[in-house]
Amino acid sequence: MSGDSDCTRTSPSAGSPSDPEAPPDRPQYVCSLSVDLVTKAREELQEKPEWRLRDVQALRDMVCKDYPSLGTCLDDAFLLRFLRARKFDYDRALQLLVNYHSCRRSWPEVFTNLKPSAIKPVLESGFVTVLPRLDPEGRHVVCIRPDRWTPSNYPITENIRAIYLTLEKLIQSEETQVNGIVILADYKGVSLSKASHFGPFVAKKVIGILQDGFPIRIKAVNIINEPRIFKGIFAIIKPFLKEKIANRFFLHGSDLNSLHQNIPPVILPEEYGGTAGKLDISAWNELLLASEEDFLRDFSQLVLPCDSSPHDMPVSGDADEKQCDDSLRGMKPQLYYCY
Repeated sequence: MSGDSDCTRTSPSAGSPSDPEAPPDRPQYVCSLSVDLVTKAREELQEKPEWRLRDVQALRDMVCKDYPSLGTCLDDAFLLRFLRARKFDYDRALQLLVNYHSCRRSWPEVFTNLKPSAIKPVLESGFVTVLPRLDPEGRHVVCIRPDRWTPSNYPITENIRAIYLTLEKLIQSEETQVNGIVILADYKGVSLSKASHFGPFVAKKVIGILQDGFPIRIKAVNIINEPRIFKGIFAIIKPFLKEKIANRFFLHGSDLNSLHQNIPPVILPEEYGGTAGKLDISAWNELLLASEEDFLRDFSQLVLPCDSSPHDMPVSGDADEKQCDDSLRGMKPQLYYCY
């Protein structure tokens, strides 16, 4: 189901599952939120259940009017992710959707042939996983361990692919759309040579995706075991961070008591002073790999990087890349100094 065909078949009056003008192959949205989460979504995201489908249709109409060749999925559930991520502000949700596609088209090394089986070595390394238990706010905890990556085995873009697919899987859940996620990044053993792979160009791309190009609410980023080199890494990252996101970074060093003030021990593995047993990556890996067909179906509705035209939508130009390269040359001395 392509974005073009959906736009041609959808009228401004369509939108409810029973509307005769809605495409017959569009899945009907059924809310899976609990009563408490419906209330939370109303209070925090300005989501009104009685207006939900009207709001989704309004966003769909805007896409069809302003970006008829966007090549996006227009299902209710898909568009609802973007509305929730921008608190039902139509204009901001539309911009997020456009950015979502712009990011995918402007970084083919990450988004071409993107599927769980393609990043199996990263999953098996344990570079990224999701803890089995939710935190007290109902949020998943995404655990990232850069020390598990061996640069000679595969490029850093493979790690980014694995993180992106993890987020895509998590955001399928309406509970995650409302509650958001927490990130736990363990920088134990990160060397200067490994840190040098994460230069300003990569940093700008990743931060651009997480802040402005993906419909997920990142509520906290907990950094532990950060070496001195992290000062240089954070110096690279911080200029690209919005103040709200920058304020959600918490640096704990080796102080697990500090970490436990943000993430309770009951959901943490033993490796981080928790009581939830040894860190086991197998359950998440199996879940993600079992979703292969779902990803192939969902991503088939989106225009792939190799299919896009430079006239379809704005992407970063050579000037941005040159600016990042210049920044990289300026940041390297900081990395060496911190190391």
